[in-house]
Amino acid sequence: MGTNIASYIDHTLLKPDASREDVLRICAEAVEYGFKSVCVNPVWVKTAVQALKGSPVLCCAVVGFPLGATPTDVKVFEAQGAVDDGAAEIDMVINIASARAGDSEALVNDIAAVANAVHEGEAILKVIIETGLLEDEQKVLACQASVEAGADFVKTSTGFNGGGATVADVTLMRATVGPDLGVKASGGVRSLEDAQAMIAAGATRIGASSGIAIVKGEQGLSDY
Repeated sequence: MGTNIASYIDHTLLKPDASREDVLRICAEAVEYGFKSVCVNPVWVKTAVQALKGSPVLCCAVVGFPLGATPTDVKVFEAQGAVDDGAAEIDMVINIASARAGDSEALVNDIAAVANAVHEGEAILKVIIETGLLEDEQKVLACQASVEAGADFVKTSTGFNGGGATVADVTLMRATVGPDLGVKASGGVRSLEDAQAMIAAGATRIGASSGIAIVKGEQGLSDY
């Protein structure tokens, strides 16, 4: 598994103080190490897409990030803009209050609107359910809503709101969505051992800013 671990990794730079030079550096690293994608805030999509041109590395952008407390039409607009700029994947944050309130209909409506826009642009949608703020029952509800709404992946965490990926959460999410949907573990995945444990639990993608440490078998320091 260690040989192709890079192909699972979304090489991530979401810090608010990230510079253009930082974005160009992670793009170069992603090409060098063969990561699946580079994950950036929407303002950096054009820069990343240009830097990645000619390589198989995708550009991923976050939407409604990191709180999820953005009106659905704004999430749709943000997602469309990122896809228009060249993002091949969108990671959106759900309305966490809806999940905590057990409001499945609100969750489905929010996710489906973004999923439709993203799929129109021939991109894929990952849905961040922010496991650290939910009880297990609410995590299941959010995963079920993601499936119903037509998402392509469910994702554990933003890495910005406390609590990261755990083997227990990945196991629960995989059991809930079944074998076909993607499951992305993100937040606190810092080592090859961490990543392998997540994959063994059912993760098909790893979100990490410690991607290089992971593929080298070293220990990363970042929370994301």
